[in-house]
Amino acid sequence: MPKMKTDSGAKQRIKVTGGGKLRRRKAFRGHLMEKKSSVRARRLGRDTDVAPGQRRRVKRMLGV
Repeated sequence: MPKMKTDSGAKQRIKVTGGGKLRRRKAFRGHLMEKKSSVRARRLGRDTDVAPGQRRRVKRMLGV
């Protein structure tokens, strides 16, 4: 059976913590920041967990 390839895009975007949790960056932070409030910008700057419904799929992409 051939080796399983990791998804390069997922590999760059998602980090696996020591405890095995999946962390990702939030969307809508890339550009057009001028019109977004500072509170919203700060909130979007923080990392968050991958949604429960996506975890199985993402783990498979990463080969975890």
